[in-house]
Amino acid sequence: MMEIPGYDGRPLVHQPELLEEPLFWLGHLYSCAHDEDAEELLFGADYEAAEVFHRDLLERAKWPVFTVPLTAGHLLRVVYRAWKDDPGVDYLLQHSIWERALLLAKDDGHFMGPALSWPELFSAADNGLPGGSTADSHRRLLLLLPALGDDSIPTNATHRLVAALSEVTAVETPEELAVALVEGQGAGGVSRWSSKNGVRVDDGAYSYRNPSNGFALTPEDLALVSAAFMS
Repeated sequence: MMEIPGYDGRPLVHQPELLEEPLFWLGHLYSCAHDEDAEELLFGADYEAAEVFHRDLLERAKWPVFTVPLTAGHLLRVVYRAWKDDPGVDYLLQHSIWERALLLAKDDGHFMGPALSWPELFSAADNGLPGGSTADSHRRLLLLLPALGDDSIPTNATHRLVAALSEVTAVETPEELAVALVEGQGAGGVSRWSSKNGVRVDDGAYSYRNPSNGFALTPEDLALVSAAFMS
């Protein structure tokens, strides 16, 4: 059993084997499908099976956790929060010397985020650092995609998603789905990012990384988050 400092929840357990299950990805990426066409591309004929699989994840006594290591000992935690009346997926940043983990995004009926820009998403997916739930860049990319929101889209974004969807899922038309996911961004839609004195912030109305929001991370914590994603 594991603990995340400052995170209140049921027993947490690493379950990296779930990342090998194609049905897992359909439910995980559901919030990134912003219209019926995108949903059809994502689920195809597997809608009911994916729904049952995802519902099971959010009803477990032990909450599944996935880890993506970052530089200098930082860890991104993806927690399947299985409260009966408040299920969802939490994205947190943790370090062994911190008293508590920092909540970066919540993917549920009241989405909070985004947590990541495109450069940060790619950096986390591609760093190759050991000690996480998977070293595979495709799985890391899709695991963190719902926490993305960035209107400055890299030229290789669609190509990267096509490769990841083709490798990890069984969707019939990964090319079309990748286009829809890039256009829709993550669960919270697009956001605009800027950097000042090395601290990256965004303008999302529900973002913990937007210093204009009353619930935003402190300036000190915002700096810590930016530092964690520096490659």
